Amino acid sequence: MKQRRLAEIDKVEHAVRDRLRREINYWDLRAARLREEERAGKEQRINAQNAEATAQRLVERLHKRQEELDRERQITALPPVLKGAALIIPKGLLSARCGPPVRPTKDGFSEDPVARALIEKAAMDAVMAAERELGNQPRDVSAENRGYDIESRNPRLGHLRFIEVKGRHADGRDVIITKNELLASLNAPEAFILALVKIEGGFAREPIYVRHFFQRELGFAETAVVFNFEELSTRGARPA
Repeated sequence: MKQRRLAEIDKVEHAVRDRLRREINYWDLRAARLREEERAGKEQRINAQNAEATAQRLVERLHKRQEELDRERQITALPPVLKGAALIIPKGLLSARCGPPVRPTKDGFSEDPVARALIEKAAMDAVMAAERELGNQPRDVSAENRGYDIESRNPRLGHLRFIEVKGRHADGRDVIITKNELLASLNAPEAFILALVKIEGGFAREPIYVRHFFQRELGFAETAVVFNFEELSTRGARPA
């Protein structure tokens, strides 16, 4: 890095010296000619004193620029700053040390948080892709706790629709819809979509869009409602 930077500074210095020295020589020569013409009694638009002052300012600028370039040459390596780190562990080693992967329970919820996160991500990716195929502009808002995961805009009509994504393992049985999600569906029944995505072998099947799946008032103490995945799927259709 130092070698490359010094070469750049040398190139800049050569260009600065060449340009400013030409200017200084020009104004020195101009001042001498003006002085001779003043002695001969000729009137001039610029007098010799102004030309000499211009030449002196250029000399001072050259010295100042030379000092700046000299300071730039003082390159010293600083201690490295660690921005991040990663620990790479072979999958085979983990399997040997930790045993077989955790299987989902009969209700379809994996006890492994990493496995759950992978299922959720696969489901989200599948729905985002389905929305783009429909010509919509989906946006992930799952971190904003709005009661739905995706806000999708129809660019032609400007309409928004709100999609709650539920991904389940192929053996999954139940779907839990929280109170916040249910309220969102009741507040915008025509725009709210429940997207069910089954994950099998690490791959997501085509999402099933279910509309108007909940049409009653929530009980005072209800915090969530459990639905059967398969039965709920029968009320849905392909993304549209």
